[in-house]
Amino acid sequence: MTARRKLLGDLMGRLTKVAMSGPEPNAVVLAELKALRGRVPQLTGALVASSDGLLIAHDLPSNVEPNGMAALAASHLALSYRLATTAHGGGFHEVVVRGTEGHVVVYAAGWTSLTVLAGPEVNVGRLHLESRPVARAIAEHLTSMSNDHGKDQATPTE
Repeated sequence: MTARRKLLGDLMGRLTKVAMSGPEPNAVVLAELKALRGRVPQLTGALVASSDGLLIAHDLPSNVEPNGMAALAASHLALSYRLATTAHGGGFHEVVVRGTEGHVVVYAAGWTSLTVLAGPEVNVGRLHLESRPVARAIAEHLTSMSNDHGKDQATPTE
């Protein structure tokens, strides 16, 4: 064992880890996504990604690669935010992409984005009515989890 590994092992041994109560944040977010998909029949998938493109949770069909979609959603979020602030000086809420085979809607959700995929026949008003509160709930949940995580950071013991 190298001296570096031994030092790292000693340091890790001195850290106290605080157990998280409740389900993992991804499980709670995934439950929100599945419930949304259940309420909107034409919804074909949904995902939550961080603003830097990391996948947080997804409920996507097998033909959509989750990590690639998360990266695309983050890029679209950044571009949409920049477009909104440049054009009007305000914040960004959502963007709808209407394609020949369906819709992709990206909602701002705090430091993350909620991206939903829906078929071409979806009622976009209903989609917004159901998705906007989910985006707010996910943002609140992830913000509270990151705030709680900051308080529960591992701390060295004496």
